[in-house]
Amino acid sequence: MIRTILVDDEILVRSGLRMILESAPDIEVVGEGGDGEEAVSLTEELRPDVVLLDIRMAGTDGLAAAERITSLPEPPRVVLLTTFDLDEYVHSALRAGAVGFLLKDTPPRDLIAAVRTVNNGHAMLSPSVTKRMLERFASPAPADSAAGRQDALSRLSVLSEREQQVLVAVAEGKSNAEAGRSLGMRETTVKAHVSRILAKLEMSNRVQAAILAHDAGWA
Repeated sequence: MIRTILVDDEILVRSGLRMILESAPDIEVVGEGGDGEEAVSLTEELRPDVVLLDIRMAGTDGLAAAERITSLPEPPRVVLLTTFDLDEYVHSALRAGAVGFLLKDTPPRDLIAAVRTVNNGHAMLSPSVTKRMLERFASPAPADSAAGRQDALSRLSVLSEREQQVLVAVAEGKSNAEAGRSLGMRETTVKAHVSRILAKLEMSNRVQAAILAHDAGWA
């Protein structure tokens, strides 16, 4: 079973999400909360596999809670939910350590699929958000980002040449299997490289590493 926590300051929204998720035979909602502080305490107490967090909440919001949750030992996968399809939220969410970002109008079957996807170690974004993020990262970097690029390159200098190649593949949106085919490696080898990359960069997920690679101009 995929143990899941729901955190949203609207009770009706939480009830609807619970009904959707518990209609799946492999998902169990083990806790609910109404703000970011509850999200952190419930995560520490219940040790779920996946945490679904609303971004905009009174008090500690979802972004702040996500940062604290993903810094815990053996953190769960964090998916952030919002009614606002804004780029700054997506970027902030991913930098906070979230591996999923979904709009609240996501169809029920896609919400269930998202929980399963992040539980299996993959990132998940709403299709409309994914397209915008790719367009954003494909755009030429502004002139005033030179310092940010140098900082990113400095952080990435700890990686070996092979790890750099794997990270570029990840930043291009390739799965482990696709990266393996393009680099002539086994999928399990790519997965091991990704784990080492995240450890060296002190990051919790591959999306954060991909963002850093984009910041460095690698993809």
